[in-house]
This record gives sequence, C-alpha cells and structure tokens, in this order.
Amino acid sequence: MARTEEKPERAVEPVGAGMKRVTRTMRTRRLGRRSGALGSGLLAGLLAAGALSGCGEPNTYVPPPPPEVTVARPEKRAVTETMSFTGNLQAVRTAELVARVPGFLEKVMFQDGQDVRENDLLFVIEQAPYRATVVGAEAGLQKAEAELAQAKITTARLQQAARTGAVSRQQLDEAEAREQVAQGQVLAMQAVLDQARIDLGYTEIRAPFSGRIGRRLIDPGNFVGAGGTPTTLATLDQLKPIYAFFNIDERSVLRIKQLQRDRGAPNYRERPVPVSIGLQTEQNFPHTGQIDFVASGIDPNTGTLQVRAIFANTDGSLLPGAFVRIRIPVGERDGTLLVPQLALGTNQAGRYALIVNDEGVVEQRTVTTGPREGQLQVVESGLAADDWVVINGIQRARPGARVTPVREEQAAAAPPAAPTD
Repeated sequence: MARTEEKPERAVEPVGAGMKRVTRTMRTRRLGRRSGALGSGLLAGLLAAGALSGCGEPNTYVPPPPPEVTVARPEKRAVTETMSFTGNLQAVRTAELVARVPGFLEKVMFQDGQDVRENDLLFVIEQAPYRATVVGAEAGLQKAEAELAQAKITTARLQQAARTGAVSRQQLDEAEAREQVAQGQVLAMQAVLDQARIDLGYTEIRAPFSGRIGRRLIDPGNFVGAGGTPTTLATLDQLKPIYAFFNIDERSVLRIKQLQRDRGAPNYRERPVPVSIGLQTEQNFPHTGQIDFVASGIDPNTGTLQVRAIFANTDGSLLPGAFVRIRIPVGERDGTLLVPQLALGTNQAGRYALIVNDEGVVEQRTVTTGPREGQLQVVESGLAADDWVVINGIQRARPGARVTPVREEQAAAAPPAAPTD
C-alpha cells in the first residue's frame, strides 16, 4: 500500500516591520532518500536471483593441448672421419737478395711488392770498374797465351837439336820447364778473367725464381757490400705453390696410426692424402692440397709431430704467415648418426638433445659429438637410430613435459652438404 504524505504548511512569524520568516520542514527530503535505498536493494536482489537461476553447473578448468614440436630420427650413413688442426702458411722458397760485390747501387728495376719472374733484372750496381777489370784480365790472358806459344816453339826446336847433339840435355830441360810455367800462367790468367766476369755478373741482381718481392731496403746512390759483407737489398718469396705447417698432438698421432691399421686410413708416402684449409674469414675449407712431409718423430719439447701440406695457390689468396684452419681425413666410418646442428643444445654437462618418447614426454639426453657434416652434426654416443629427436620447436619442449610430436624425415629437411668445421 502506497504511503502518502501530508504537505506541511508554512508558518509565518512576524520578524519586524515588513519582513517574514518562513519555516520549512525536512521530512519530505528524508523520505525520498529512504525510498531510493529500498529500490536499489530490490534491484540487486532480482539480479542475484537471475544469476543463480542461470548457473546450473559449476565451471571446470580445461588445460590447453600439448604444444606441437617437429621430431625426426637421426640420419644414419657413412661419413669420412676427419681431424681439425690450426697452422700457418709459409712460402715454398724465400730468398734474401744481397749485394755480393761492393759498389754504388745504380738502379732498382721493380716496384715494391711486385710479382716478378725468374731471371728478371732487379738491381744494378755500378759496373764500370768491373768491366775494366774484365778487360785487364782478358789482356793478361792473351799475354800468357802468347808466352805459352813461344815456349812451345822453343821447346820443339831444342828437342829437334837435342836429337843431333847440337844442344845439351840441360838446355832442353830448361825449355820444357819454361813451357810448363807459361802453361800455368795461362791457367792463372784464365781464372782471373773468370773471376772478373763473375764479379761483373754480380753487379746485376736477378730473381732466382718467380715470386713476389718485398720493398727495397736500399735506395739507389748508396754504397753496398762495403768491407766484403753482403748487403741485403730485398726479400723474394715464392707463393705459388705455398706451404701450410701444422702440429699434431701425440694423442692424435696415436689415433691416426690406429685408424691406419684398422680402417685403412691413407698414408702420404703410399698415395696422396688430401688436405683442406680455410682462412679466418672463410667458413668452409675451399683450398685443397696434399701432405708432402711428416717429421720423423715427435718433438719431446712440445709433444707434437710437425706436418706440412702444399697448396697450388693459383689465385694468390694465400699469404705467408696467415693463420689457417686445417682438416685432414683419417678414415671412413659406417653407420654414423647425424642430427641437425640446431637440434643440439649446450649446458654445464656438455652437449645434449631433446627426445620425445613413445608417451609423448620430452627427455633430455647428453650426447658426445664428432665433426660437422654441412648442416648436420655427427653424434658419437647418447642417441639411438630409432630415437625421435626434436628438430623444430625446441623452445616449446621442456624435459618432463608432454608434447604433440609431428614426425618428419630428416633427410628431406637437411640434405648433406660440404663438410664444415
């Protein structure tokens, strides 16, 4: 039943001349607030009743499905087992070009750092004094030859006279002795002439072999070879071909020897052993050569065996002194397991791979790795041929967690490529 209110009447009281006081009651305002509160409570109750009537069953948590990961079995095939070392390049031949005779340096016939051919003229030392010496030696030889000819004639005449008794035996002996002295003088003067010509030849310094010459160490106008001491003028290196020297530790040497006995690893003395090298800026091993020297024994000071390989270096990209990575084959190995490099992780225990078992649970396996074959990594232990290795989605695979494996053939995903280090 609705509640009605009576409107209060105004009371007017006289307050002085011409003024009235108006008094109002606050009852109506208080009643209005009370009625609004009642309406709000009624609305809240209705909403609560509606909510209770719409929830017939309680809410339940539905976990998300296991994340998908791509798995593949290790690839199994024969690989060439290799060993990797570090070394440095050295020129096949190096020569210091020196002034072997004293004199003023007149000419330099090359540009610093130029490639030169064998017998190219490089330096010229003052030649005039040596030409004069050659002329004097030639004159001395001619004089000695003339004296020898005269001595031979005299001896022949005395021999003829001695047969008739016209001269004594002593005179003949003296003539024969003078002829032998003249013969010796000719030989001596011939040697002087030869030496003079050699010295004249030393005034021209030529390239003993083809290669690259360094900068000149002496400028024209300087006196070289003073005091009979050879003066170094420049250095010449032969770069085509070029050597790569490296050392193999004793343990690796013993392993190679064992592989040679067990698997027929190559021996450089019986047939060429290929060697590949790569520079610091090269990811692969684009330069190929072969071993041409192995030291006779292990150095007791370093415990290593020195090995040398030779490379054609036709493009001249290999320079003496450069650091190189070296890879040599040591034998064939069948049934090797390979997995993509991205499928392997590293922790404090070493390398590991994530495996999905038959129940879809991820397992972590510690593995021992070998050399790399393109984008694949050789796994020597820790995996079986029928294991399913996580190769994609590794970030979603946690050891002990369940996943949804999507199987894939690894051979199609990662074809073999050229071996890298």
